[in-house]
Amino acid sequence: MANEYNFIGLVNDINRRLNEVELVNDSASNKNFSTATGYYSFAKDSVNAAIRHVNSEEFEWPWNHIETEEVLNVGTVRYSMPYDAKTINMNSFRIKRNAELGNQTIKLKEISYEEYLDKYADYEYNNSGTTQSVPRFVARAPSRELIIFPSPDKQYEVVYEYYGIGFDLDLPTDVPTFPEQYRYVIIDGSMYYVYQFRGDTQAAQLSLQKFQQGIKQLRSLHINRTQYVRDTRVHY
Repeated sequence: MANEYNFIGLVNDINRRLNEVELVNDSASNKNFSTATGYYSFAKDSVNAAIRHVNSEEFEWPWNHIETEEVLNVGTVRYSMPYDAKTINMNSFRIKRNAELGNQTIKLKEISYEEYLDKYADYEYNNSGTTQSVPRFVARAPSRELIIFPSPDKQYEVVYEYYGIGFDLDLPTDVPTFPEQYRYVIIDGSMYYVYQFRGDTQAAQLSLQKFQQGIKQLRSLHINRTQYVRDTRVHY
């Protein structure tokens, strides 16, 4: 029977391949997942190392795509980027329709930070009601801040999308962001690290080749796309 698709399940996939005793999620057991040491602790580290490796191979894996919302503060134009953001889709920013505030959905136009400084920087320092309105623009500052302006006159909700850096698994029931059908890629990568730990260089190299081939397949399926040109002219 297949192991569940979670942290303990992935580690036990490794244990099965190496004919090791599988861990359990039971604090009373001497094979408890959370208190595992030695080889078992390294097997856990190997799973996370494989996941980090795959996530570092591309900026925009679809399983790391996140849509988020933020409530704007009246008179505030600078907002921190999400702590886990790898890349932000600057073309995805929109003010969300809100009947209570009386605004429609409005897509924000991206401008460069330099253009913002040249033309609009006074929004940060002029908080008079005459300069506040529904935001129309967004810029990205070098300080990992988002600049949304004009200064909001109400607590509008902004929606945008980004790709996260991924996260390490910790609890035995933690589930990777990877779709389950690609668990074999995680296992092949984990086996590479485990074989290195055991000093089996030949088996490690074979696992590395399978791991790299799996990443190549993921890239072919989810990253390589046929580009096309879209007509953005407005026809009357």
